[in-house]
Amino acid sequence: MVNQVQLSLAWVDKIRDISQAEWDALALPLATPFLEWQWLNNLETSGSATSKTGWLPNHLTVWRDRNLIAAAPLYIKGHSYGEFVFDHQWADLSHRLGVNYYPKLLGMTPFTPAEGYRFLIAPGEDEELLTGLMVEAIDQFCDRNQLSGCNFLFVDPEWRPVIERHGFTSWLHHSYIWQNQDFGCFDDYLGVFNANQRRNIKRERKAVSKAELKLQTFTGDAIPTELYKLMHHFYRDTCEKFMWGSKYLTQRFFEQLEESYRDRILFVAAYDIQGIQQQPVGMSFCLTKGDQLYGRYWGAFQDIDCLHFDACYYTPIEWAIDNGIRRFDPGAGGRHKKRRGFKATPNHSVHKFYNPRLQRILLNYIGEVNEMEQQEIDHINQDLPLKS
Repeated sequence: MVNQVQLSLAWVDKIRDISQAEWDALALPLATPFLEWQWLNNLETSGSATSKTGWLPNHLTVWRDRNLIAAAPLYIKGHSYGEFVFDHQWADLSHRLGVNYYPKLLGMTPFTPAEGYRFLIAPGEDEELLTGLMVEAIDQFCDRNQLSGCNFLFVDPEWRPVIERHGFTSWLHHSYIWQNQDFGCFDDYLGVFNANQRRNIKRERKAVSKAELKLQTFTGDAIPTELYKLMHHFYRDTCEKFMWGSKYLTQRFFEQLEESYRDRILFVAAYDIQGIQQQPVGMSFCLTKGDQLYGRYWGAFQDIDCLHFDACYYTPIEWAIDNGIRRFDPGAGGRHKKRRGFKATPNHSVHKFYNPRLQRILLNYIGEVNEMEQQEIDHINQDLPLKS
């Protein structure tokens, strides 16, 4: 049991004010790489997740004497951009009820729709008791600062029942996830599809070869320094073309990755076979930890047929098979992914509203919303181009 007399709670607005070693003692054992100190600190110090971008860091920590035993990365939000859980209908409902929806308190890794958020709690500690203390502190903080609610997004499925027992309600969503079915090679992956889709995938990879491009993977110390800055160029260009209003990561963020996070990075770079252009004409950026792979961003200098599919799906899958990856989350969106074997896979956010009317509506209708979402998941997976 936790001796509560020895405990103190503190709100911290800069993660760099917390020892990296103490924070990572809680975060490194987790499957996700996105709650580690270096990643979160880079978001803050690079100017990516700051009050200016609408992501005001406000992390909750629990200490026994001077030892960190629990933490929750949290942000005060004045908008819902960069979250990938689209709660605009709740904001609209709040407006019609005469309730201020913003600001709100949010738990997730900024701009990162990847499952795994949870409170960080030291091994051997009483998780239920510490969770209760942290939720009580969150409730008091939101009440004192007139925040409409607290929301945890893309939560760790093992943590979800824990936080539900403390007054939070689950909202079902889905991501597109590739699972390694003990594939020994890329041809084994192709073998799960029907004949027509196998031909399509082979044709798409051949289209990249016909464009006289070769794809090369880089990890860790083998990554050329210039690729970090170039990846920001591709990221910025893709955001400007397709995702207006979502360009948060700065050039400094990508440049700092070389020093702080290169051991987690996989770059897939497309080079001109003839060597006329010395730098890649397109790139994708992934992160890896243990047997997990996460696709994040991509871009290209020109529109090259099927390069996106190869750089973001096929080559990372090939690398995943060769490197013992069990699960590949390629990032947001799904229009292209489901036809390449990424199944619609449930994920959850959990919510608590402090306005009684909003909370009552949430509790009354979320079951129906979740049932419709499950039907959507089932429908998508029935339509995958797999063998009978």
